[in-house]
Amino acid sequence: MANSTHTPAEQAHRTIHAGGEWLAASSGATREILDPADALPFAVVAEGDEKDTDLAVAAARRAFDAGDWPHTPVTERAALLRRVADLLVRDREKLGLLESRDAGKTVEEGRVDIDCVADAFRYFADLVAGEAPGRVVDAGSPDIHSVVVHEPVGVCAMITPWNYPLLQASWKIAPALAAGNTFVIKPSEITPMTTVALIDLLVEAGLPTGVANIVTGPGHTVGARLAEHPDVDLVSFTGGLVSGTKVARAAAVTVKKVALELGGKNPNVVFADACETEEGFDTAVDQALNAAFIHSGQVCSAGGRLIVEESVRERFVAELARRAQKIRLGRGTEDGVECGPLVSEQQRAKTEDYVASALAEGAELRCGGKRPEPSPQRPESGYFYEPTVLDHCHREMRVVREEVFGPVLTVETFRTEDEAVALANDTEYGLAGAVWTADAGRARRVAGRLRHGTVWINDFHPYLPQAEWGGFGKSGVGRELGPAGLAEYRESKHVYQNLAPKPVRWFSG
Repeated sequence: MANSTHTPAEQAHRTIHAGGEWLAASSGATREILDPADALPFAVVAEGDEKDTDLAVAAARRAFDAGDWPHTPVTERAALLRRVADLLVRDREKLGLLESRDAGKTVEEGRVDIDCVADAFRYFADLVAGEAPGRVVDAGSPDIHSVVVHEPVGVCAMITPWNYPLLQASWKIAPALAAGNTFVIKPSEITPMTTVALIDLLVEAGLPTGVANIVTGPGHTVGARLAEHPDVDLVSFTGGLVSGTKVARAAAVTVKKVALELGGKNPNVVFADACETEEGFDTAVDQALNAAFIHSGQVCSAGGRLIVEESVRERFVAELARRAQKIRLGRGTEDGVECGPLVSEQQRAKTEDYVASALAEGAELRCGGKRPEPSPQRPESGYFYEPTVLDHCHREMRVVREEVFGPVLTVETFRTEDEAVALANDTEYGLAGAVWTADAGRARRVAGRLRHGTVWINDFHPYLPQAEWGGFGKSGVGRELGPAGLAEYRESKHVYQNLAPKPVRWFSG
């Protein structure tokens, strides 16, 4: 936190940043942040509400309307983003550990997240620094100078999820700042700590007062107010479908720009020819584990739907279940742990409900399906759940249709390429998917037919900051990352200059 005359206990509660000051909630309310590995509090934050949100929006509005940041040369904005990236590298260990305690993931996953956050800041710095100042439009006359320029959209509201707190924040903050906007961010109320830390790094890097603002608090007050606020020009939301539709509905009243990333139900299609060699089989199984169980399946692009060709199904699923049973569960800060807890008791209960419904609907449990035995690495009070493989699943099951956001993998089978594509596209979502095959022609055909925003061929989960990320269908609207991710935070303006004006004589008088 910034320097303060408050006691350490008082300062710990001051996690609302508005107009350059760290503040407590106007109501005095606070929230304990729990470590999901043992359900014990490790931090206390301010519990903001609508009043705090209005204060932060007002600060962002002043900074945009009367401040220097929107007019700062792009080279200077890019330089600041690079300084932020350097500070993230400096604090990698501290932030990686904080992300682990906040979200329950392993420390190594947390470190990788910080690397990706730094990459996002560097990418958008390079993107804006290398751009032409505008696009010249040929008007067909030497007397006309016509150019399309891009300007910041204004005050941006950002609402981020609990699974990748700092990474998802960076996908919004970096392009917004690169474009010259000001912002108010609301991190998830259960995983706010690294986003709070990032605001301090932005200030340390030299970001002007009022450009970056944060309100820690729940969605039904802070998030709802941001979505409807008349002084907010854009709202970018990453989270669940139900909450996302509420955001879109509230934002529509003021006709503000909206970007939504609402998750997915992502197919991982494995053709038999991908498994013809031992190396191919081993790789496909290994990647199916990664697809489903990284961060305990709490990933919007998790490959929770395994769609495998019938001829190799039994061998594939048997080996998958054998390996899943060996995944080492535990506190993410412990050495040797491969998978941490779920983020909350609510999320674990939701996962248990999905598994119970699948079994009632006829699925076969191949492994997992329960809480693990407690151990020194897995306190009984922690929110642990075993990696679970459910065989003989079909499209009518809730667990196949709906996003679980837990360590649950369902298995469906197919016989033909057309059937595989039909199954993979049989979802109201369309975020990501993968196809595994040794046939290059089939790989391109299937990738071309899949209605998903990202398609991996013989891989799962990698993303590039220079490539757009987003989905089809109910996975949302708009894109993050890539040039389109920057464009979300801009308005286009056509400037038409007549260099030789003269009367038109349209009217005779």
